[in-house]
Amino acid sequence: MPAIVSEVLKGSIAEELEIQPKDEIISIDSTKMSDMIDYNFLCKSELLTLEVKKANGETEVIEIEKDFDEDLGIVFESAVFDRVKPCLNHCIFCFVDQQPKGLRDTLYVKDDDYRLSYLQGTYITLTNLTEQDKERIKRMHLGPFYVSVHTTNPELRVKMLRNPNAGKALENLDWFRRNKIPFHAQIVLCPGYNDGKELERTLSDLAKLKTTVLSTAIVPVGVTQFRKEGLKRVDKKCAEQTIDIASKYKRVCCSDEFFLLAERDIPPANYYGNYAQLEDGVGALRLLLDDFKSRKLPRKLTKPLKLSFATSYAAEYAINRVAKELNKIKNLSVSVNPVKSEYWGDDITVAGLITTDDLIRTVKDLDTDLVIIPSVMLRPYSEDFLDGKNLDYVKECTKKEFFVVKNIYSMEEIAEYLKSLS
Repeated sequence: MPAIVSEVLKGSIAEELEIQPKDEIISIDSTKMSDMIDYNFLCKSELLTLEVKKANGETEVIEIEKDFDEDLGIVFESAVFDRVKPCLNHCIFCFVDQQPKGLRDTLYVKDDDYRLSYLQGTYITLTNLTEQDKERIKRMHLGPFYVSVHTTNPELRVKMLRNPNAGKALENLDWFRRNKIPFHAQIVLCPGYNDGKELERTLSDLAKLKTTVLSTAIVPVGVTQFRKEGLKRVDKKCAEQTIDIASKYKRVCCSDEFFLLAERDIPPANYYGNYAQLEDGVGALRLLLDDFKSRKLPRKLTKPLKLSFATSYAAEYAINRVAKELNKIKNLSVSVNPVKSEYWGDDITVAGLITTDDLIRTVKDLDTDLVIIPSVMLRPYSEDFLDGKNLDYVKECTKKEFFVVKNIYSMEEIAEYLKSLS
């Protein structure tokens, strides 16, 4: 995976130098790069020499004089320019292994690369972290990382990750502590495996690492109808127990789904600190609700309008409260329509896994002027759903107009849209 340019930012140095998408950055100051970490480090100099292979095959050498730390304005196709470190585990709860055939190829990729964890916030298990990797992390002061811990019981971790090296990898957590390498911890809770007393043990062990652990997120295992071997779903009793155990420890948060399953209110903002693991569904509903409260809404629309939120069951809690307030606006009628996942099964309740057929089934007969969906239903920078079909296909099948909300943690786009109609 060479350093291929995917985009050049407007007004940037790269645009001025006529660097184009599909060009390859071969080296900087005669040094080849293995990833964005190398690229960012090499670009800190005020004088640079870029070797660029143009899309037509020609090679150019470009000398650049710039301010220290000034960005070149290049976006690459991948954050890693050599081989991504693959996942060597066979976790009992692995979602990739619960997918049917026929989805996008990228959905079947299983990486476990510390560089992607540092650069993009992906989770790693530390089972393939080498001494060379650790030396580089220490030398370049990399961090924080996002670590899928799951359990600190070595034997149980080997069983859950189905990798004989999984228990040994826990030694790296103490290595992080000794070298002041911060990390965020994740625990995928699997009832009957790492819940209850095992969860107590894990949280107690992580607490001993003190401030090296910036946050700990507990998320429920997702079980699709394609799972061949038995895994228990998190039920109300398990959710209640997990919330109560987590409450004994600092910087430990349960994902929103635990509170929904336990039929408890979503906690206030101070529970989530700085929302460190928002992408894991930890605090997303609270952030959305609090953002909505800060928005100024019109009292009346000039013409009647019917809006429909096509949302996930996980977000229904928050969207219902939003809809209740929006329905106070004169000439506005708002409905909330959670999408049932017949494709994955009832246990999958997140918007990012909604398929076109499930969405079409939900909205095709709605009496509405506009259907609102979150951008996480679509592949980034596209209108493609995970099943390979696109938004135009959905529009054609439903004969409906759609409004895609880009920032799923904010109601700003909706508020501004309604203001434009008032």
